[in-house]
Amino acid sequence: MLRCVELASLGLGKTYPNPIVGCVIVHEDKIIGEGWHQKAGGPHAEVHAVNSVDDHSLLCSATLYVSLEPCAHHGKTAACVDLILKHSIPRVIIGCEDPFVKVSGRSIRKLREAGVEVISGILEKKCKESHKRFFCLHTNQRPYIILKWAQSADGFIAPTDQSKGKPVWLTSQDAKTLVHKWRTEEASILVGRRTAEMDNPSLTARKWKGNQPLRLVIDPELTLSKDLHIFDDRSETWVFSKKMKKNNSTNKFIRIPFEFTLQEIMGILHKENISSVMIEGGRETLQNFIKQNLWDEARIFYSPKELSFGVSAPKIVGTLLCEENISSDKLKTYTR
Repeated sequence: MLRCVELASLGLGKTYPNPIVGCVIVHEDKIIGEGWHQKAGGPHAEVHAVNSVDDHSLLCSATLYVSLEPCAHHGKTAACVDLILKHSIPRVIIGCEDPFVKVSGRSIRKLREAGVEVISGILEKKCKESHKRFFCLHTNQRPYIILKWAQSADGFIAPTDQSKGKPVWLTSQDAKTLVHKWRTEEASILVGRRTAEMDNPSLTARKWKGNQPLRLVIDPELTLSKDLHIFDDRSETWVFSKKMKKNNSTNKFIRIPFEFTLQEIMGILHKENISSVMIEGGRETLQNFIKQNLWDEARIFYSPKELSFGVSAPKIVGTLLCEENISSDKLKTYTR
């Protein structure tokens, strides 16, 4: 099952809104097949694992391990539970049940009714952590929310005298590269109007190969210039505003109520099957998510640089998950 979780991680950022899943097939204590879900709309982990087995005659006496309950419905691909039954695999070990309403224990029941031995809940906590984006989308009815910022040694995220379009970098190049890697792993990135205006960020992954995330910006009065990087054609951008504007080929304008809440925006993302969002600023936007207890994970870079004065870093209370050094910076990850 540990190997299943390891394989599943290879699909991170490539399968949303589907979950990342890993599968291992064992015969007489030897791994004879492996697979993982590689992209949305493509074959599932179980299909790749079965196809990797050289001698299919072994399947009728093998054990299939999978980090998430096999699907029981026909979507863009056939149901994996039918594949298992087709090859008469007699034993299936499952990390955790699927919360998706079209599955949610149905596969387990169907397999058992067909005489397959099924054991579920193996390394369940670790498997649920692997599937946290997918689980959050279906159980909390919103994307998995990651807060991210960098702050100086004296507790500021930006100087007060910053010039428009000229962001001040606090962290090392290694930290910047890591952030670009993170961007390839998430479905979307969100910033507020002021960050889009002052920093003029591209919000793309330029230092790491992978999928480009959907870009989101909150611009209530539609005051942002169309010449900003966030509106270029390197990735799609959605704008949340109280006003409406005609869509063009790459950008989408979504009207929100006059007194909108972040929960309403997250609800829209849920309806659009956006499974995760990384909040990259600025301070007011980040603090509003914290204030509304609307976050799952916070990744904070602590730079050795000092600013002496500036915009104070957000205040957050969470459980420290891990701490590591990234070049000259310290990265701390918190959970809510």
